[in-house]
Amino acid sequence: MFKVDLGEGAELRPLEPWQAEEFLAHMNRARATVDPWIPWASRSTDLQTARETLQRYADLQARGEGRILGIWLADVLVGGTMAFNLDPQAGVCEIGCWLEPAGTGRGLITQASTHLIDWLITERGVHRVEWHCRPDNVASSNVARRLGMTHEGTLRANFPWQGVRHDSEIWAVLAPEWSGRKEPE
Repeated sequence: MFKVDLGEGAELRPLEPWQAEEFLAHMNRARATVDPWIPWASRSTDLQTARETLQRYADLQARGEGRILGIWLADVLVGGTMAFNLDPQAGVCEIGCWLEPAGTGRGLITQASTHLIDWLITERGVHRVEWHCRPDNVASSNVARRLGMTHEGTLRANFPWQGVRHDSEIWAVLAPEWSGRKEPE
């Protein structure tokens, strides 16, 4: 099985539909901190919808258009990172992340996202990796900075969520900027 040691008892592993029960338990712990930022969090509320969320990513992976990876800390799922909107022809992909409070303050998201970006650029040939976040999600924009991404602009009122339109910051790193990068900053 594929897994990456993130140090201090943390691992990055595939997150698959058969793990829906564990994913749902994690989402129930994480919902208050994840739901405002990740749309599928509010849709993953029971075993069926949790499995559907993971199946959507399994389908993306099968088509070569994305994937989802979990972060386990002491064998407990505490967060993850995902790639989606992967367009192999254009060489562009968006990534995102989430983390429950038990995993914060350890650099897990930065490490996991670094591994995902490395894979996207070196294995999948992606030229541009994007990171979208709301301006009020300071933790997310801080991760983009630590990953060496450039803030390219803000799309005004482009993202409707729970009856309110939100802005989206667009961050990105290009393959030549990432080349040779080994450790998160």
